[in-house]
Amino acid sequence: MGRAFEFRKARKFKRWAAMAKTFTRISKDIALAVRDAGPNIDSNFRLRSIIQNAKSANMPKDNIERAIRNASNKNIDNYKEVILEGYSKGGVAVILDCISDNNNRTVGNIRSYFNKTNGNLATSGSVEFLFKKVCFFKIDSVKNKEDLELELIDFGLIELELDNNPDFLIIYGEFDSYGKLYQKLEERKIEIIESDFERIPLNYKSIDENHLLNFNKFIEICNQDEDIQKISHNLQL
Repeated sequence: MGRAFEFRKARKFKRWAAMAKTFTRISKDIALAVRDAGPNIDSNFRLRSIIQNAKSANMPKDNIERAIRNASNKNIDNYKEVILEGYSKGGVAVILDCISDNNNRTVGNIRSYFNKTNGNLATSGSVEFLFKKVCFFKIDSVKNKEDLELELIDFGLIELELDNNPDFLIIYGEFDSYGKLYQKLEERKIEIIESDFERIPLNYKSIDENHLLNFNKFIEICNQDEDIQKISHNLQL
C-alpha cells in the first residue's frame, strides 16, 4: 500500500490514541521552549508554534502568558525529556514521550502501569525502530496545492494532503526539517493552525478483544499522568 494510505492511517491513529492537549502539557512545552531559546516569540519559532497549538486547544491568553512568565522566572533546569518504551499485552509497541522533574518517579510510575495491565517496560531502543518520527503542520488551504507541494519538497516535505475539513491541509515532513518548513510557510504568509512531531508506525499489530481491554486500560491510566506528553503505538485500528 502507498505512503499516502499509511499516513492517513497514522492521522486516524493519532486522533484516537493521542492525549488531549491539556493546559498542563502545553505549559510544560512552553517551559522547555523558553528554556532552550528564550521567551521572545519573534526569535523562538518553536515557542510560536506551541502558542498556536495552545490557541487551537482554547487555552486562555492569560494562561499562555503566565506559562511564559513562569518559565522565564523559575529554575526549570530540572525538567528533562524522557522517552520510555514498552509492549502492551498482546505485543502492541508503545512509546511514551514525557517531561519530568523526577526521572525515578516517572520511570517507576510507568513501569507500574505496564505491570498493572500485563505489559512490560522495555529497554531503550527496543521499540523506537518500529516508528518513523516526522513533523506535521495543519495549515489553511491554498489555491495551488500542487505548486506548494513542489516548492516544499526541497525543504523536507514527505506528503501534503487534504485534512478531513477541506479548508485545511496537512503537511508531513522529515523530523529534522521542522524549522525549514516552518520558516518557509511563514515566508509564504500561510497560517499555521497547528504543528508538532509524531511517530508513524512502520507496521501495525492486531490483537484480540481481551488484549484490547488491557491496552485500553493502559492508555486510560497513562492519560491521567501529567508527566506523559504523548502516547504513540502501532495498534491496528
